[in-house]
Amino acid sequence: MAVVVHRQKGESRNDLINRFRKLFSEEGILDTVRRKVRYIKPSRRRYERQKEISHRVRLEKRQKSR
Repeated sequence: MAVVVHRQKGESRNDLINRFRKLFSEEGILDTVRRKVRYIKPSRRRYERQKEISHRVRLEKRQKSR
């Protein structure tokens, strides 16, 4: 989960920072930290999971109809 970025030859600091931010967001580290920092009630977790499942089902139905 650690993101290590080494400076490449001729790379500016801004480019280095942008590359770090991109890797950081792709790894999903910030999402993981935010999820672990706050407590989510079990009922809310069930609600969100059910919502995600119903969304996937709708997408699958839409793809089958095409």
